[in-house]
Amino acid sequence: MKIGLLRRNVFWLALSLVLCLVSAIGASAVQTAAGTVAIKDLQWETSSGRMLNALLFVPEGATSEEPAPAVVVSHGWWNNREMQDANYVELARRGFVVLSIDMYGHGNSDPLPADELAVGGTGMYDGVKLIADLPYVDAERIGVTGHSNGARAANFSVALDDEADAQLISAVFLVDNEAMYTDEDGAFTNLYGTRDVGLIADQYDEFFFRSYDADGNVLTAPRDFADTPNAQSFLNFGAAPDDGEHRDVDTVYTETIDGVEAVRVLHTPAQTHPWTTISKYAVADLVDFFDSTLGAPNQIEPTAQVWQLKEFFTALGLIGFGIFLVAFTRALLFSRAFAGLRTTQTAPARLAGAKGHAWFWGGLAVSALISAWSYIWLSQQTWLVALTHNAVPNPVPTGSVFFIGVWAAFNGIAAVLIMALSYYLFGRKNGVRLRDLGIFPGWRKLLQSAALALLVTVAAFGLVFLADYFFKTDFRFWVIALKWFPQDKIWYAFFVLPLFLIYFVANSLALNVFNRFTLAGKEWLNTAVLALFNALGPIVLVAAQYITFAISGHLIPGFGGIYSIWLFPVIVILAVAAVVSRKIYRATNNPYIAGFLNAAVVAVMSVSNSLVMTY
Repeated sequence: MKIGLLRRNVFWLALSLVLCLVSAIGASAVQTAAGTVAIKDLQWETSSGRMLNALLFVPEGATSEEPAPAVVVSHGWWNNREMQDANYVELARRGFVVLSIDMYGHGNSDPLPADELAVGGTGMYDGVKLIADLPYVDAERIGVTGHSNGARAANFSVALDDEADAQLISAVFLVDNEAMYTDEDGAFTNLYGTRDVGLIADQYDEFFFRSYDADGNVLTAPRDFADTPNAQSFLNFGAAPDDGEHRDVDTVYTETIDGVEAVRVLHTPAQTHPWTTISKYAVADLVDFFDSTLGAPNQIEPTAQVWQLKEFFTALGLIGFGIFLVAFTRALLFSRAFAGLRTTQTAPARLAGAKGHAWFWGGLAVSALISAWSYIWLSQQTWLVALTHNAVPNPVPTGSVFFIGVWAAFNGIAAVLIMALSYYLFGRKNGVRLRDLGIFPGWRKLLQSAALALLVTVAAFGLVFLADYFFKTDFRFWVIALKWFPQDKIWYAFFVLPLFLIYFVANSLALNVFNRFTLAGKEWLNTAVLALFNALGPIVLVAAQYITFAISGHLIPGFGGIYSIWLFPVIVILAVAAVVSRKIYRATNNPYIAGFLNAAVVAVMSVSNSLVMTY
């Protein structure tokens, strides 16, 4: 039996490594355009006095003899440079030099002081100044673009560029954040001057493109933005809406300003704020804009895109990483150091029975209800919201991760209470022996479990490091990302780790000790049900939010858009954590190993993909 398990596990371990390698090679081939685009990982101290990190993409056709146009791209708040991969892949293969920055406070750049949000264009204008000095860049053809707060960084950069002795930015493409419509007195005006400007305003944007009355009440939904005074003034180059003609979306308008022909264009796709980062239509609008305003050296149709292949390969890496967590854990059980954690006799799954079924399904339903209710309730607590959004001086460096951690810990405590009730009111009377189920492994095995989880976490993120070091890729799909990180992220992870430990240890106990029943004679069905219910609360919240948004044009009152967006990766993480937990438990009869492992991986994963703000 041991040999059979080992042989099967060797296959899964090998498969995980193959998937990670294929992921890195494939993603690298796409983003380098089969070796025709050089990629450099830059980190430098800017004139703003802090370190900025960025990926630089240099097509082989960009030389000092034939300098190429350049574009600085930026992610949104709580993200990092790789979130712009669709844009930098498509721009680079069309011959643009591209600089994809980690805004200050994000990714591998220095933390962001709370009172210096606009410094250096939150890093974007510092990137513009760097790229303008490169010998293979045409300094007369430099564009900037950003998603969400990356678009705000672009607006910050335009203001800084206006104050400079020589203007460097000639084209601006704003994605999912407002353009600058009015001056300090509230009068409509053209604040972009002779620059070409494009804007994407999603019809279902969770944050922007609404109009308000004097009391702050919403007058129009994002899907009505094209007809608002702001949109019409933008398309009329700053003219008051009553003074200009009514203009349409997806139409390029030109006007001569100070002897220079400038462009304005507005796109309003029927999509959400986060979806724009993975939308072929948004990418097509962006590359078409920069082709028409800066001139793409390589003529490729805007809709002819290959970045989806990179997304496919990086998603393979995510799958490989998940398999590795289980397979490497089980492999280490055959080592001398951790052999004592291996078992050949996992406690059998219990037959449910009528009462058992009632406790099983009732407990799952109550847990899902608490999960959904507590998430909204916590998002409405003033003290926590202030910490989450770094609105007040506080010692919490990663507010968004702290919020998810508090919610997780709340649900972990709730799970412990539900398990206690289940045991004392049902389980103990029906022969449940907690010691046989691994809930009391002893201090030695508990410490071994923590050591094993730590070793697997280090090894797993070692795969992420190797992908970054040799191929400049990571493992991701849309908003779910595993990326390499500087050492300061380790300390930020320790800050939130206790919160995640409360949840994931309690969750592993619930899944493996209290809810492990034989359903329809198949234990895999039990695992599937538990994975679904692990994520059911967030699934319901997301569905309710976007069904309401689609029908009414507005979000659910009291349920902020950023909170539903944060649930997208959470849904996947919770479902996968359930599967990882069950797989490891069946090899160890120990619920703590997976609890420690899931907590550590999620803590590191979260802080390396968020905003770090200091006071």
